[in-house]
Amino acid sequence: MTDQPHLFSPLTIRGVTFRNRIAVSPMCQYSSDDGFANDWHLVHLGSRATGGAALVIAEASAVEARGRISPHDLGIWKDEHIENLARIARFVKARGAVPGIQIAHAGRKGSTRVPWEGGAPISQEQGGWQTVAPSPVAFRPGDPPPSELNRVEIRAIVEAFVAAARRARTAGLELVEIHGAHGYLINEFLSPLSNHRTDEYGGPFENRVRFALEVVAAVRAAWPENLPLFMRISASEWVGGGWNVDDSVALATRVRSLGVDLVDCSSGGNSPDAKIQLGPGYQVPFAERIRREAGVLTGAVGMITDARQADEIIRAGRADLVLMARELLRDPYWPLHAAPVLQTETGVPVQYLRAFPKP
Repeated sequence: MTDQPHLFSPLTIRGVTFRNRIAVSPMCQYSSDDGFANDWHLVHLGSRATGGAALVIAEASAVEARGRISPHDLGIWKDEHIENLARIARFVKARGAVPGIQIAHAGRKGSTRVPWEGGAPISQEQGGWQTVAPSPVAFRPGDPPPSELNRVEIRAIVEAFVAAARRARTAGLELVEIHGAHGYLINEFLSPLSNHRTDEYGGPFENRVRFALEVVAAVRAAWPENLPLFMRISASEWVGGGWNVDDSVALATRVRSLGVDLVDCSSGGNSPDAKIQLGPGYQVPFAERIRREAGVLTGAVGMITDARQADEIIRAGRADLVLMARELLRDPYWPLHAAPVLQTETGVPVQYLRAFPKP
């Protein structure tokens, strides 16, 4: 191996070193009761740490109860959630991976059924809740409209993100990712499609990014200086007149100056009218451009399944980290299988050595 960064080269951010460039993307499991992590989360996340990923990010975890997508989302809005998360963090770290968590607020896309039950909105009479958003604009025609947040409520949600980050640290998690993508609350403020406000949080770009920047600044101030902070964004809405990659470069530049260490570049999710051009690695160009123009580390996501494909992304300097989702659902041990394809070695758990003979 050369000194050129590659998929299995380490990456150091602040005081944390990742053993390779493979990360488990946060993936909702919709398997919690009252926000609590449980044995499912331990095995799901622990398997991928055992499988050789360098970073294991727990799914979008709601910073307040009404910030859940469904009643079965993971949560981090109360101190009682800490103990179960700490158990997971200990196991993930013991397996050589960095334990992380994504903190989130679903905004207008909350109070829905789990995907395998159709994902439809749940009325308050059925046990749902009143959703909130920058403006009273429903995600889809016919959906219940969200309540427009006032300034006091916005401030309270910023503080909820801060409290979530503090709980994450108490639980022993070593990385926080702020969820600003996929049509959830921060994304709703960013986009002119969902933000119709006329106060200091709406209108021109500088106003629409205000809430995101307030969350980032407050979380960074509360999160230890030696630990990384990531932010996931939807780099494009794939809709004319919506948020686009130019906006994302500008936002990434601003959050970098506030202490975000890596921008996790996804896309879409804020409009049912999005025309997404799917294909292998279809979002990698977002990570490449934001990395180049904003001068920030980036993560590439989206239909990355092949070892050589992932390695090329790192070698070509298109991104600094590859975050994988569905492929790691199909194969929790993908990193262990990718290493020999790339003619390198990785740390196989001693309990599994007999299944991975050396060439």
